[in-house]
Amino acid sequence: MKRFTIKCILRGVSLIGCGLIASTPVLLAQKQTKSDWLLNSASYMAMVKTNENKKEVTLDNGLVKRTFRIAPSVVCIDYQNQVNGQQLLRAIKPEARVTINDKIYEIGGLTGQKENAYIRPEWLGQFTPGNQAFKMTGFEINPIRPQLNWKSKFWAANHKQPTGKVLSFHYRATATELSGLELDVNYELYDGLPLIVKSLSIRNKGSESFTIGRVVNEILGMVEEQSAVVGGVDQMAKPQGIYFETNYAFNNAMRYDLSDQTTHWKVDSTYRSQVNYDYQTPCLLEIYPDKVSGIELQKGDSYHSVRSYELLMDSYDRERRGLSIRKMYNTVAPWTTANPIFMHLVSKNDEQVRTAIDQCAATGYEALILSFGSHCNVEDTTATNIKKWKELADYAHSKKVFIGSYSLFSSRKISEEDDVINPKTGKTGGAFFGNAPCFGSKWGLGYRDKIKAFYLKAGFDIWENDGPYPGDVCASTTHPGHKGLEDSQWKQINIQKELYHWLNERGVYINAPDWYFLDGTHKIGIGYREVNFSLPRENQLILNRQNIFDGTWEKTSSMSRGFVPLTRYQGGGPEAVLEPLKDHLKDYEQLMVQYYGAGVQACYRGPRLYDTEETRLMVSGVIDWYKKYRDILNSEIIHLRRADGRDWDGLLHVNPKLKNKGMMMLYNPLKEKITRTVKVPLYYTGLTTVAKVTEKGKAPKSYALSRNYEIEYTCTLEPESYCWVLIE
Repeated sequence: MKRFTIKCILRGVSLIGCGLIASTPVLLAQKQTKSDWLLNSASYMAMVKTNENKKEVTLDNGLVKRTFRIAPSVVCIDYQNQVNGQQLLRAIKPEARVTINDKIYEIGGLTGQKENAYIRPEWLGQFTPGNQAFKMTGFEINPIRPQLNWKSKFWAANHKQPTGKVLSFHYRATATELSGLELDVNYELYDGLPLIVKSLSIRNKGSESFTIGRVVNEILGMVEEQSAVVGGVDQMAKPQGIYFETNYAFNNAMRYDLSDQTTHWKVDSTYRSQVNYDYQTPCLLEIYPDKVSGIELQKGDSYHSVRSYELLMDSYDRERRGLSIRKMYNTVAPWTTANPIFMHLVSKNDEQVRTAIDQCAATGYEALILSFGSHCNVEDTTATNIKKWKELADYAHSKKVFIGSYSLFSSRKISEEDDVINPKTGKTGGAFFGNAPCFGSKWGLGYRDKIKAFYLKAGFDIWENDGPYPGDVCASTTHPGHKGLEDSQWKQINIQKELYHWLNERGVYINAPDWYFLDGTHKIGIGYREVNFSLPRENQLILNRQNIFDGTWEKTSSMSRGFVPLTRYQGGGPEAVLEPLKDHLKDYEQLMVQYYGAGVQACYRGPRLYDTEETRLMVSGVIDWYKKYRDILNSEIIHLRRADGRDWDGLLHVNPKLKNKGMMMLYNPLKEKITRTVKVPLYYTGLTTVAKVTEKGKAPKSYALSRNYEIEYTCTLEPESYCWVLIE
């Protein structure tokens, strides 16, 4: 008789093994005892195990387990979250589906499952392969290779590329009409993360060309999130056990979930025992870009699908889910942890650039970006322009200051020949920004080449790419970079990605207001309305803290940037700006502290960083403080209380790997002094019994942690002020 144990979590919401659970104190205590991967992931190493008797291959790192039956066909039979024991699969599906020359082919999979609410291992022997146009010829296991050859030269929290194992199943076409095609389905399992990344590649080794249509690189029959008798796909909750993200996202939303182009939740017509009366439960997941087809695959060419990042979630808790996503980024995209201290210069001449470089060097700023409206034109690759900016770059580097510039691609009209052609009208106009160039046009390809030439020859370090390719389709049949409407989006986004990869390989840092993080961008807007920077400074102070609080749930501080208008920006009067700087030192300091205190860089936009020695000392003092505590200030954020202008607000940085395991930032927006007692959650600091707390450099005090991993901290805040509290 089999023995088993069910671990009941009192004060929790479910039993381990039954699905997602809330992060209650008792659960967190159990996680910490078991080496919570968010605190210490060193023991969770990726392995690939084979079982010849059962004809199975398993990916396993102690956090996630995914098992494949490899005969008579490759099929995923087990997908389990090992943190909470949740089984994610209820039905067997093909491993992928591709359309070639207008015909659909399934890759792997078995048929014959009659009950689709769950899978029993003893059923597997009764299933049979369908019509398999591709036959698995073998598999291999290799170390994960970096997706981006990032040259790291800026300060970063993580300079290391991720490690793990990749399992690749190799297929060869058996259908006569597909002669010469080879296909790989790849599963990357990462060390220290409950993450699997899936992708697909096709190679043409034949003598004929093929047309690749829709490529569905992931199909999962997942356990439903919600049991409802009535309701449609758009009304019912989607499964939350896996967070899905791909490197195919855009539209300037500055959030992944609103930028995603590939995640499709569908109904499963074979699932006849579901509760929903009309069989409309969204429990079939397919990953594919829906505006892509007609990709020509010539002899010797290869096609590479989108990359599906599948991060398993063990909780509904918003903070824990956000921490998981942020740790994924810190690990798989280490370039996003780079976070140089930069100024946004509005310049009219070279002398202003030299002066700004000197001010950066004098205050500890690490980089200067020529802002929009400045006199730097990176599209001018004439020898004269290159020579001028190379001399200025050399001067900046002699002062140990990086230099970069703004450049606009989209939301501009170039010409009737080079702009995106609207498929509805056959004319220009109707793009995401109204008028926009096609990246596959002659001008678009030339723009790419000019950026490369300027950055290579002038030696610039930062590219602020405003209006990157936003996903416009183009119906032109004369543009050299794409064939027609069907392949226009795919071709354009890959031109954009190739440029970002090229720049990263040369150490160029990229600011871009769209979700290209997994292909090389470093920073995006934290999320704000630009006209708000025309409001009075007292409004901006609170609004900025709200933006920081709201914009750091799913992205890290280093992936985010804010804005500080030193001079007039889109309207507003003297009450909206900081110039003259010497007259507004308190607001200037407060704005700097609340950004740097969150680990968020802001675009300090204007002609100078200081106007008097007193101003310089204030700016230098904040930067010195930030650099002293840079490691913890760039660590993960726990959201304490959102700014509302009525009472205190604040956040907490945590990092169990540092000596300084926590840094709390508290703010008083009121015009009177306040004393508040704050419950400080310290679970994610890794502390278990005692915390040593230091307020603004004063003598430390020791606090005993409660069973909830909390301390109660009492702080007095002066009117309209801030306070920082170090935790060891």
